[in-house]
Amino acid sequence: MNNGEKKIKLSFDGDPGIWALLALLVIASFLSVYSASANLAFVYGKVSVTYWLKKHLGHLFVGAVLLFIVHKIPYKFFGSLSVLGIILSIIGLFFTLFMGTEIDGANANRWLLLPGVKVKIQTSAFAGLALLIYLARCLSKKHAHEWNLKNSWIIYVPMGLVLGMIFPANFSTAALLFFSSMMVLFVGKYPLKYIGAMLGGGLVMVLLFVATVSIMPNMSHRIDTWKSRIESFFSGESSENYQVEKAKMAISSGGVFGQGPGKSVQKNFLPQSTSDFIYAIIVEEYGMVGGILTIFLYLLLWVRIIRISLRTPSYFGSLTAFAAGFAMIFQAFVNMSVAVNLFPVTGQTLPLLSAGGSSIYVSCIAMGIIQSISRNNRINEPDEAQEENPNAEMQPVT
Repeated sequence: MNNGEKKIKLSFDGDPGIWALLALLVIASFLSVYSASANLAFVYGKVSVTYWLKKHLGHLFVGAVLLFIVHKIPYKFFGSLSVLGIILSIIGLFFTLFMGTEIDGANANRWLLLPGVKVKIQTSAFAGLALLIYLARCLSKKHAHEWNLKNSWIIYVPMGLVLGMIFPANFSTAALLFFSSMMVLFVGKYPLKYIGAMLGGGLVMVLLFVATVSIMPNMSHRIDTWKSRIESFFSGESSENYQVEKAKMAISSGGVFGQGPGKSVQKNFLPQSTSDFIYAIIVEEYGMVGGILTIFLYLLLWVRIIRISLRTPSYFGSLTAFAAGFAMIFQAFVNMSVAVNLFPVTGQTLPLLSAGGSSIYVSCIAMGIIQSISRNNRINEPDEAQEENPNAEMQPVT
C-alpha cells in the first residue's frame, strides 16, 4: 500500500462496507432525484431541472462534510452532546410549533427558518436523533442499577417534551420516533413493565389530544388529515389517495427491468416524486430489479450496523449504533411500504435517497456517529499479524 492509499484509508476510517454502501446510495440518489426533478421544474415554471439538481448536490455535499467531521469525533463525546442536543431541540421545537412555516398552505408547522441565513430546517428530524442518543446515554449509565419510577424521570421528561411538541404538527414523525424509542429502551434492557406503561400512557395521551383538539377550530384540521389518510388507505376512493394511486401506476409500469433511466411518466404527476414517493420512481425506471436492489442495500447497511453494534465493547457505543441505525432503516422501510400501499401516507422521506436538506443532514450525522463507533472498534482491534504470532512485538496504532 503506497502513501496515498494509506492517507485515504486513515482519512476515511470506520467500516469500509458502510462507506461503499453510502457511495452506492448517493449515486442512486443523484440519478433518481435528477429524473424526478422534472415535475418540480414544471410546478415552479421558471426553475429548471438543473437548478433542483444543483440544490440536491449541495445538500449531498454538506451532508458528506458533516459525515466526515462527525466520524472523526470520538463517539464517547456524543453522550454529553446529546444532553445539549435535547435542550436545543426542545427550544427549536417550541419555536417551530408556534412560529414555524406552513407547507403548501396547510397549518402544519414543521420547518423553522433560521434568522439571517434564510435556511429552513425540520427541527423534528434533529430532535429525533438527539433523543435516541440521549436514551442510549441514560440506559448505559443506569444499566447496572435497578430502574424505578423515581429515577426514570430522566427518560420520561425529555421524551414527553420532544414527542409532545412534534405530535401536533407531525403525527407520523412522532409515531416513528416513539416506536424507535421503545425499541431502544427494549434493547437497552429497560423494564418491560415500564415500557408497557409508556405504551398505554402514550395511547391515552393521543386519545385525549384528539378529543381536545376536535372541538378547537384552529387545530381540528390536523385530525381531519389523519382521518382522511387512514380512510383513503382502506377505501382507496378518497382524493387523499391520489399520490398512492400514481405511485402504484409507476410501480406496475416498471415491470422487471423498468422503463429506463429518466423515462418515468408518473414523475410528472406525483407532487412528492423527489421525496416521499421517490421509491415509486426508482421502480418505474429500474423495474423490480431496481426496487429489490434498493431494499437489499438498506438490509445490507442494517447488517453492517448490527455488526458494529455487537462488536462494540462499550455499552453506550453498542446501543448508540443500534439506535441511530434502527431509526434510519425503519424509516426507509416505512417509506417504501407507503409507496407500495402497505401503509397509509406518512410524509416520511427515503433516507439518503430522497431530496431534502434536513433528511440528508440527519442521516449523514447518524452514519457519521456509527462510523465513529466503528472507527474506535478498528483502532482497538488487535493486529492480525499479532494474533497469528503472539510473541511478535506490538505495532503502534497510527
